[in-house]
Amino acid sequence: MTNNRRVERVSHEILREASAILRKEVKDPRVQGVTLTDVHLTGDLQEATIYYSTLTDTASVCEKTQLGLDKATGLVRSLLGQRLRLYKTPEVKFKRDPSIAYGSRIDELIAQLHQND
Repeated sequence: MTNNRRVERVSHEILREASAILRKEVKDPRVQGVTLTDVHLTGDLQEATIYYSTLTDTASVCEKTQLGLDKATGLVRSLLGQRLRLYKTPEVKFKRDPSIAYGSRIDELIAQLHQND
């Protein structure tokens, strides 16, 4: 139970700090406008998957954003290591949050149902 709360607490800290790092430290224009939505952390605190969303769902924009985040991964991990009090800084990986697109698709389907009535 205590380990689960620790993972949750560290995940929240990683989300907060990574958001600040992307906003203030990373100058790459490809990552401007990225919103970090969630962090999935392994139980041993060794790997952190950071989920993000963007304002547009265009494939080219998503690809550029992913490339920008991949390039910034080392800087983000390095700065997280300085800011968090952990024995070992977790490996960081950025992944597009599928729940945003899924929610939009559900909204579209509901709108279509209302139009057909």
